[in-house]
Amino acid sequence: MPIPEDVTGEEIDKDVRQELQSLPKTLAEDVAKNLVMVARLIDEDPERAYAYSRIALRLASRVAAVREAAGFAAYATQKYSEALAEFRAARRMTGTVELWPLMADCERGLGRPEKALDMAGAPEVQKLDKAGQVEMRLVAAGARRDMGQLDAAIVTLQSSELASNSVQPWTARLRYAYADALLAAGREGEAREWFAKAVEADRDGSTDASDRLAELDGVEFTDAFVEDEEQDQVQEPAQDGAHRDEQDAQDEDKD
Repeated sequence: MPIPEDVTGEEIDKDVRQELQSLPKTLAEDVAKNLVMVARLIDEDPERAYAYSRIALRLASRVAAVREAAGFAAYATQKYSEALAEFRAARRMTGTVELWPLMADCERGLGRPEKALDMAGAPEVQKLDKAGQVEMRLVAAGARRDMGQLDAAIVTLQSSELASNSVQPWTARLRYAYADALLAAGREGEAREWFAKAVEADRDGSTDASDRLAELDGVEFTDAFVEDEEQDQVQEPAQDGAHRDEQDAQDEDKD
């Protein structure tokens, strides 16, 4: 696949660049460029990101950062079995537990929520940083919902992180998940309160909490362009009618 001219490979994280130093220089540059494309496209065009990740994987499958990038790209395209395999490979290479929540979520994607819950209770979770532990809690709550255990999902999300007034990178998503679980359980008043709290914390628009809150408040959004078109269509027949009346009057004068 073509690489845009503005991509040099130097854009990648310095730790990843260091990993690639084990490769011949030209090969390392090619792999780096493909990894840059994965990072650039994974949100807006995950299928293309996946294609670039496969090229990087073919070139350097023994590099942990490449396996990890391939896992993220597969995960973004809902290829959960493939993503899980790549995350496992990266973990074996690095010995870290950072990918544990994503691996558990892959189990959910494969229809194995019980396995995800087992992973949520594993010793590896204690080794995660705070962000990783919150992510694991979100995955566990999702697994409970997969199994139809709404009340258990709500309890799973109740934590010191949820109760805290300080806003962290995970705060909006945690509050949103809690609100969504409450709404699914029929607790609309509480859900509205927590969607509002999610909006307060969602500084970069990572959730659609504001839309969900508006729905609960009965606010309907209309497309201004469509609305203008409809008004034009209403006005046009009236103008046609006025023209016909004028023509009829002229005809009568002639008579």
